[in-house]
Amino acid sequence: MSLKSHPKLELHLHLEGAAPPAFIRGLSQERKVDISGIFDERGHYTYRDFWHFLKVYEAATSVLQSPMDYHRLTLAVLEECAASGVIYAETFLSPDFCGGRDLVAWRDYLAAIEDAAAQAEAELGITLRAIVTPIRHFGPDKAKEAARCAAETAGRFVTGFGIAGDEKVCEPEDFLWAFDCAREAGLGITAHAGEWRGPEHIRATLKALNPTRIGHGVRAIEDLALVDELAERGTVLEVCPGSNIALGLYPDWRSHPIGQLYDRGVKVTVSTDDPPFFHTTMAREWDRLHDAFEWDDGVFATLNRTALEAAFCDADTRQALAKKLETAQ
Repeated sequence: MSLKSHPKLELHLHLEGAAPPAFIRGLSQERKVDISGIFDERGHYTYRDFWHFLKVYEAATSVLQSPMDYHRLTLAVLEECAASGVIYAETFLSPDFCGGRDLVAWRDYLAAIEDAAAQAEAELGITLRAIVTPIRHFGPDKAKEAARCAAETAGRFVTGFGIAGDEKVCEPEDFLWAFDCAREAGLGITAHAGEWRGPEHIRATLKALNPTRIGHGVRAIEDLALVDELAERGTVLEVCPGSNIALGLYPDWRSHPIGQLYDRGVKVTVSTDDPPFFHTTMAREWDRLHDAFEWDDGVFATLNRTALEAAFCDADTRQALAKKLETAQ
């Protein structure tokens, strides 16, 4: 069974991390930058563990040096997403990579990305929104600068604020100013937590930053009281099973806790995170979840409804997406 043609909503996608390897190789040749060490003999991204993955990610991103590069990247990524049936995606964008957190430069990068998104929507029927995301291991001061960029450009396209990077660097409360700034600008709030640190990190993130969504959050399963709290609060988890398995967090699909989380009433969604790094697509994620847990169309419809309700988009966009989902049933 393949669920490729089913419409899908994706809430957890890193734009640079979704760059096809061939795209990055081609750009590195244009820029005359040697990053050959980040690819294996088959041309795929290669890394040893999560922390090495972060270095490879940043090396790949280093060849993206202009707004036009990001325009081309956005089109390439959305073409891949649409091929898997994705009709709506939210992507993490970092001012750290797009203009070095300079507001004028950030606006130029953002305009290029938004223009590409509008082109893809017209040609492919996929809608994109942006979540501004400082990099945790770059530190709280740089996160403040990223938050200012987010607040100054908040609107129809920039709709959310989050944080990514190495969970083991800094504590959630270190970023309180940045998140308060983003919240005051009306942005939706999410935060990566509970991937490489345990349930205590999720609790600390909920307490300090009060997000409506948690990126990953799967290690909540190690504390069933926390699982019940997440269900009661209605906190939405942006779960990326293929990513977790590829990085060795869980050995296989049947061992992944998304099934248990769903059964205990936690609002879960499914995303790809950095799909070419983890040899996945949204279609593959759905297919493997069907195989592992025997999920039927009803469960996947629930996942879509959860994602739609949790999406950081305006009412008109949400209504248009709802109609697309209804038409597909």
